[in-house]
Amino acid sequence: MNILITGGAGFIGSHLVRLFVNKYPSYHIVNIDALTYAGNLANLKDIEDKSNYTFVKGNITDAALLQTLFDKYSFNAILHCAAESHVDRSITDPLAFITTNVVGTATLLHAAKNSWHGNYDGKLFYHISTDEVYGSLGDTGFFTEQTAYDPRSPYSASKASSDHIVRAFYHTYHMPVKISNCSNNYGPYHFPEKLIPLCINNIINNKPLPIYGKGENVRDWLFVEDHVKAIDVIFHNGKVGETYNIGGHNEWTNIALVKELCKQMDIKLGRTAGQSEKLITYVTDRAGHDLRYAIDASKLKNELGWMPSLQFEEGISKTIDWYLENTKWLEEVTSGNYLKYYEGMYGA
Repeated sequence: MNILITGGAGFIGSHLVRLFVNKYPSYHIVNIDALTYAGNLANLKDIEDKSNYTFVKGNITDAALLQTLFDKYSFNAILHCAAESHVDRSITDPLAFITTNVVGTATLLHAAKNSWHGNYDGKLFYHISTDEVYGSLGDTGFFTEQTAYDPRSPYSASKASSDHIVRAFYHTYHMPVKISNCSNNYGPYHFPEKLIPLCINNIINNKPLPIYGKGENVRDWLFVEDHVKAIDVIFHNGKVGETYNIGGHNEWTNIALVKELCKQMDIKLGRTAGQSEKLITYVTDRAGHDLRYAIDASKLKNELGWMPSLQFEEGISKTIDWYLENTKWLEEVTSGNYLKYYEGMYGA
């Protein structure tokens, strides 16, 4: 089986590539990634020489390249992770998100349709999406697979659009598709513009910990390795045409999360209790900042038997340990030096 994984040098994508390459030696995994700032081949150093793995530098908006890859590898399935994903960046540059997340997804679907010629036996297009398409919750309630879409940022709107396009190809062309919408991920290899790795890095370097507003926004946190295991289960056992919500059952306000980080970091770094918490700095809230996300993942549990394996305190401890043990990776990424690795190799 030949599988195309898009965005496989990114955070979630690299964990997914690693899982499939190691767990399924009979699968040939082709990883296409544009190696933008969030893509880093250092995330995959441990599997880059595997015989069932191929990397291709390229953009999912490049129809000619996609057609060449489909012709060469005759993909049985696509696992679509590639996306611009940072809400703050979407506010300052919404067109980049529309280009990658909307146009890129449509281009990929069109390439699959042209390659498969309506013969969908043994074929699958799996689209990995986000719970942010559902909008914002109040103090109670959960997102289910039936929750109406109500995106509030250019990022979430672009992901909602891509979800709809995937479903349109299912209904119009009968292409076999699956969609999953996940809650906030955390774990190793997370690019340090996001809250958890940003705070870990800033605590290490005694820099301020910026908290939007009063820190009262609530997120459901999912350990990235649990997420890709859920994708594995849905890919192999989920029903075609269905959507599955993937949640961590770990709701935390941003301020409580950061204080937990500070507590664990003080212990691991041998600092006085409360020392890191003094770095917390409140900043002006983000435009359109959703109050609360929370996933009801009971469909995934009841139909496919998946449950997250880690509670947040354990998962965050493992995450902190990884960053403390991989300071070179963190320094290369925060300095931007990792981008020099590709110069001359892929025409970057």
